[in-house]
Amino acid sequence: MTRLEQLEQFVAALSDDELQRFSAWFDEMRWQRWDRRLENDVRAGRLDRLIADAKAEIAAGKTRPL
Repeated sequence: MTRLEQLEQFVAALSDDELQRFSAWFDEMRWQRWDRRLENDVRAGRLDRLIADAKAEIAAGKTRPL
């Protein structure tokens, strides 16, 4: 049995309250990891092209206010 299968079985056996608490913790962990990846991408310049494209579209009047 893989670690993932073991985790699935363990999570499936949680009570409703435990599952709710686990879900909140898991969601927070996922957002923290996503934030770190995004910060790393920004520092590495991986988003520079997207930012430049967006600024060019704004300057060309191709956007509208939200």
